[in-house]
Amino acid sequence: MRFLCCLALLLTFTAPAAAQNAEAEVRAVVDRMFDAMRARDTTAFRSALHPDFRLVITTNREGQPVHRVIPGDEFVANLGRGTSRLDERIANVHIRIDDNLASVWNDYSFYVDGTLDHCGVDSFTIIRTPDGWKVIHVADTQRRENCPDIS
Repeated sequence: MRFLCCLALLLTFTAPAAAQNAEAEVRAVVDRMFDAMRARDTTAFRSALHPDFRLVITTNREGQPVHRVIPGDEFVANLGRGTSRLDERIANVHIRIDDNLASVWNDYSFYVDGTLDHCGVDSFTIIRTPDGWKVIHVADTQRRENCPDIS
């Protein structure tokens, strides 16, 4: 009986720690992806992505609903070809994890060459692979008005 009480106490303290660790790992993948984008480092950017990654844009620049899917290879190639300084800053990050699946939902403001270009919400799907957590899907909204300046 004493053993079961000790085991229950141990699990009470280790479960939240494991959840916090997984949350930190998921957040680190998102941060690594944005750091690589700022540096235009396509190798580091790709390392955060699952090979089947895709981006779905749900709003056009005029605010109309759209459905544009950009495959990962195309997205990475565009990143490598560009010359502008890109900086996506995120806030109000919400992370949910169950087993090998994580979702991240956050507000963002996107800067091009230091100027606020647009903002919206990102919705990430991140999966745990044998190589760690990888971003497999991102969907976002985009608007040009009422954008917060995220430091």
